Amino acid sequence: MKLLLVPLHLVIVFAMPILLIGVINRTKALWAGRKGPGLTQFFWDLRRLLHKRAVQSQVATPLFRAGAWVVLVASLLAAAIAPVLGAWAPLQFERDFIVFAYTLGLARIFLMLSAMDVGSSFEGMGAAREASFTAFAEPALFLLIGSAALATGQPSFAGSIGQWQHSASYAWLVAPAVLVLFVLLQAEAARVPVDDPLTHLELTMVHEVMILDHSGPELAAMQYASAIKLTTYAGLIAALLNPWDLQQAPALALLATLAIMVAVAVAVGCVESLTARLRMKLVPHYLLLATAAAAVTLAVTAWLEAAP
Repeated sequence: MKLLLVPLHLVIVFAMPILLIGVINRTKALWAGRKGPGLTQFFWDLRRLLHKRAVQSQVATPLFRAGAWVVLVASLLAAAIAPVLGAWAPLQFERDFIVFAYTLGLARIFLMLSAMDVGSSFEGMGAAREASFTAFAEPALFLLIGSAALATGQPSFAGSIGQWQHSASYAWLVAPAVLVLFVLLQAEAARVPVDDPLTHLELTMVHEVMILDHSGPELAAMQYASAIKLTTYAGLIAALLNPWDLQQAPALALLATLAIMVAVAVAVGCVESLTARLRMKLVPHYLLLATAAAAVTLAVTAWLEAAP
């Protein structure tokens, strides 16, 4: 069974980012009354960038060019640890959720370093915003994983997320847990209302301003890494909501995972169509709401587990 799960996980990690970005763009186009691009347009955009020559600033060091690939590899490693198919992941070991969180942190650090390497004031401003927003978002992830581990007694990421449905606290806490993951998805993938991937005003940009000087294959790596992080969090939401056991009904579990991930992409597209990007000073408040929800989730889990 595991020999079959590995290629399935790889297909989800490598192919679903293309589909989810296409679903988001098509959903936004439908809300705007347009036909919109095809579902695979993101693939052709990446292919076009891979065939272009990278243009670099004269003051850029090798760190600038290496940063894009470190971000991509770190995002892929985090996706390999994430249990998007339920109680299983290709890389699964005790306390692997710590590696998951800090692998994403490594990607974020190199994203900021490559932005500051060229000496642009705009990119440095974006890196500073990214660092401050991360300080508000990361506690929510650790609190949520702590809630799952406390409820299940499982020391691994896949075990805690995959087995949470069988705990006493699941029915009470599934809604705030999904809300926390959805906000983290918006923060990690630079989506509205935290950031706007389509904006071109440097003073209001966060992620996009940090990759302004990237072009060609490096820009493709940055954009694909962002889509992989979106897919990873959509997969975590699917793992929480999937009613089918991967071991007992693998086909139904796989179909449910894909359907829930597509539904998350539709939800992202609807949010971006119906809301505007938050003002910069309100973004920390929005992220703190996710942290507060995760803290409540942990407190309620501890109370339910301690109850006789």
